[in-house]
Amino acid sequence: MIAAVALAVLALACVLAAWRLSSARWTWRAPRIAILLWQSLGLTWGLASTGALFAYALEPYGQGVFYGLHSYLGSAISLGLGRDLRTPYDLSRSAALVAGLTLLALLIAVLVAAIWQTLRARRRHRMLLSLTAHDDPHVPGVRILDHPGATAYCVPGLRSQVVVSAGALRLLSHDELVAVLAHETAHVRERHDLVLLPFAALRRAIPWARVVRDAQAAVALLVEMAADDRARRHCSARRLATALLRFGTAGAVPAPQGALGANGHQVMARVDRLIKPSAELSRRFRFGVLTLSAVLAVSAPSLWVIPH
Repeated sequence: MIAAVALAVLALACVLAAWRLSSARWTWRAPRIAILLWQSLGLTWGLASTGALFAYALEPYGQGVFYGLHSYLGSAISLGLGRDLRTPYDLSRSAALVAGLTLLALLIAVLVAAIWQTLRARRRHRMLLSLTAHDDPHVPGVRILDHPGATAYCVPGLRSQVVVSAGALRLLSHDELVAVLAHETAHVRERHDLVLLPFAALRRAIPWARVVRDAQAAVALLVEMAADDRARRHCSARRLATALLRFGTAGAVPAPQGALGANGHQVMARVDRLIKPSAELSRRFRFGVLTLSAVLAVSAPSLWVIPH
């Protein structure tokens, strides 16, 4: 029972932390570290939520969640469900076991479905690009889309592509175009699509939860800010800001499904951050956040494995 309570408290703590973190502004000063904390919170919540149900249901085994679940499933397969158990199960423990298995299966299923749908959308879009886009010697390594609207995005993956529309080429100056391409290249190199995928899957699983919607939006914004920071190493921050403003005033075309675009979430917040950058977080604060992320990442798995 102690393990079940500890895991339940840990899951609740993750929800409360996510609620507070979604409105925090220190994250804008260190988006990569904040993304790592978000990932730790998401992973810990999933393991703690399912683990709390399993810990309560499998308490008669006294082997911990992981080994208790292994023993239960082994006995269910070999001897039939509910037979040869050390302690008879009551209705509440059976319900907790079914709920834990259902939640775990749901989380895995929506993640697999999100991966499949994203891969299919990218494959379909690459086929369209092969028919409608072309190379331009003046913009090497970039696919030019013959579209009057202004848009720039990347299609991540093993065969990643950076795409810019003809309308964007007419809209942006040379320096602004360099800044936008640096932003898109950052998305590709840092695989920000993999960062966003679990949060998109979680929203599919729990679409009614506001904290999940806020978490997805917060991570999406942090991903854009992280790409902005990497782009600033190769271009002027002011040029990137003016490019974002041009996209906004021109009514830029949003990126297609499965792609990441420069004119993404909360453009004005990103523009203000580029023009008026805040001081970096202290080394002690960064170390504290990294330590918290590491502790969260190992807490739930430890409670799964340790016998109680």
